[in-house]
Amino acid sequence: MTGIDNGLARRMWHQLEPLHAVFYYAPDVFAEAAALGYAVDTRWPSYFAWRAAPLGPAGPRQVTAVCYSFSPRMVAGHVPAAWAVAGPEKLLAARMRAVDRMWRTLAGDRLGDPGLAEAARLAREAALAANTAGRPLAAANADLPWPDEPHLVLWQAATVLREHRGDGHVAALLTAGLDPCEALVSFAGIGAAPAETFASRGWTDAEWTAARDRLASRGWIDADGNATDRGRDGRDEIEWRTDRLADEPWQALGADRAQRLAELTLPLLSAALSAGLFPEQTTLGIRNVAPPAPRP
Repeated sequence: MTGIDNGLARRMWHQLEPLHAVFYYAPDVFAEAAALGYAVDTRWPSYFAWRAAPLGPAGPRQVTAVCYSFSPRMVAGHVPAAWAVAGPEKLLAARMRAVDRMWRTLAGDRLGDPGLAEAARLAREAALAANTAGRPLAAANADLPWPDEPHLVLWQAATVLREHRGDGHVAALLTAGLDPCEALVSFAGIGAAPAETFASRGWTDAEWTAARDRLASRGWIDADGNATDRGRDGRDEIEWRTDRLADEPWQALGADRAQRLAELTLPLLSAALSAGLFPEQTTLGIRNVAPPAPRP
């Protein structure tokens, strides 16, 4: 389409992803999870509960389908057990309380900035422009009622947008012929993160080796697990397609207003990244320092 800025969707993802993802690392969120009765010695019991709650009492196959990179065995260890601790409706109410507590801790007086209300309106407009056809996790979040306070609206909009992108990324991986474990092996192969980073996804050494062997037989990686030229081209195509599938909300908002949203959210982005909550190595596309607001 004429006029599309091919980098806008990716730049806005880098800008908004941490505003959503800090939720899964924040002590205030773990406190809410513990109050509900979830084990919090690791983040996974509450992670699957929080993230899948918009789907309703989903079974392990459905949650595995939307949380594409996780081992089905790992998901089954937490779902449907999560719903016996707290049902989805109770979880969603607690999720908003947790978001509120988290941002009051991270941002404090910044939540009273008039610019936050403008940012919330812009982010909500972008989220409402996201076509959720074929995107189950984005659709489930988009069906939720909107909260009133700007920082909560902003988080919910960022959540719809990141799940919209994530559902599109799954479509890109499927189009490329990569199963969940192969997706991780190929990502490690281009040096996106060390292979050890992906151990949290629950795949065994044998499963990882088998996926590596399948990719090697297709010419995606070499004997050492490093991406070949074909593998790098394949991953580039996946990222390009993911960006194109994420374009719609940002083209609807327009480059100028997307730029304005980026500028308005920069203080919250800085607060999220400077809190020291994110691990040093992630696969989320999160930088350790806040970038400048993206330019159109």
